[in-house]
Amino acid sequence: MRSQQHNSSKPPLILIHGFGASIEHWRNNIPVLSRDRTVYALDLLGFGASRKADTPYSVALWVQQVYDFWQTFIRQPVVLVGNSIGSLVCMTAAATYPDMVEGIVMLSLPDVSIRQAALPKWLLPIVTGLENAIASPPLLKTIFKVVRRPSIVRRWVGVAYIERSAVTDELIDILSAPAQDDGAAQTFCNLFKSVRLPEFSPSATAILPKLEIPMLLVWGRQDCMVPFAIAPILASLNPKIKFVELENAGHCPHDEYPDKFNAILLEWLDIHFKRAIDVESLKLERIQNIIEEAS
Repeated sequence: MRSQQHNSSKPPLILIHGFGASIEHWRNNIPVLSRDRTVYALDLLGFGASRKADTPYSVALWVQQVYDFWQTFIRQPVVLVGNSIGSLVCMTAAATYPDMVEGIVMLSLPDVSIRQAALPKWLLPIVTGLENAIASPPLLKTIFKVVRRPSIVRRWVGVAYIERSAVTDELIDILSAPAQDDGAAQTFCNLFKSVRLPEFSPSATAILPKLEIPMLLVWGRQDCMVPFAIAPILASLNPKIKFVELENAGHCPHDEYPDKFNAILLEWLDIHFKRAIDVESLKLERIQNIIEEAS
């Protein structure tokens, strides 16, 4: 966990990374976002510096982790900001614990139900068979030992990122170092098995229409991991969703173009959570009036 504390009436932010990432994936966002509000960032269980637990993984597990953290350290409504799987966690947390969440920001929101619906019925058994063929732990661990190499990680990042200048040695280290931890290979096996199960995540198309809080959906037009074509479908599900598309951006727009993303997020926060600022200003004004009258 990392936090930047700020004495402010604005709702705190909790930043939740995506698959294979960590707190450090927000390194270019936290300093700006925390100038006038408290910002927290978490390593989801199984990623970053968190414990590589030998357990079935699911969005519900990570939602519970976020909620337990919130209950322990914050206990006031927050805005959740997530990338990829992190955005699924944000969305599900808002539906599961509405008292905790008063706004969500989702970058490249995946939806397994859309993927399944997009596959022809005749192709589903083939895809399932191929996935089962490589699902044995010995084979998965062998694959993991290869894909966690920094040189291979750099190739994957080259697919996820469109802005090449953002693919730095620092980024590759952030993404590859946790994969060297004890238990990381078993975690990879568990994640591979869990992601394929229907209970891994609720459907975004089922949850989004039910939420009654401000939502910001940000998507890179050149996202190769979660295709941009899904974005307008999800954005149309709820009038409370503000949809922003970024040109020449991939799967992680907050890291490819941090200045652009930070500006978009701060503007959205000011629009939807200005009330807290105004209330605080009124309190200060009243205190000043009382002091002036007393003198």
